[in-house]
Amino acid sequence: MTEVVKRNARAILLDGDELVLIKRTKPGRDPYWVSVGGGVEEDDATIQAALRREVFEELGGKLERAELVHLITDEMKGGVGVQHIFAARLESMDLAARTGTEFTKPERGGYEVVRVPFTAEAVRELNLMPPELAEFIATNTDAIVSILDTQIHEA
Repeated sequence: MTEVVKRNARAILLDGDELVLIKRTKPGRDPYWVSVGGGVEEDDATIQAALRREVFEELGGKLERAELVHLITDEMKGGVGVQHIFAARLESMDLAARTGTEFTKPERGGYEVVRVPFTAEAVRELNLMPPELAEFIATNTDAIVSILDTQIHEA
């Protein structure tokens, strides 16, 4: 079995009918967009806990709901990296409360929070990284909304 050497937790983050993304700008590179999220750390109790921590660090945000919907596996030195992709709804956001270290390092470029309509067309117009995530979102917009809007009733 191949060893998992890195895990990330990322959100296809919806606020109403908009997708919340981070627009990245770096010197010498065309702008690109990424989903909210990042690396799972040793002190994160679960992958979903890592996602909630990342949402708070990057947006000062809290999640209403998060459901695992996709995995992306990347070949890395010594094994594989796994990106756990969650469909999530934003409960609240306060950008003044952001705590991520990336915001204090100007050499890392800009991190602008942007909202785009949650449609396949809008997602395909962006340079959303990684491309596999962009394609998954564009292909599954209705299913993602359905998952987040379905109430789960326990028997």
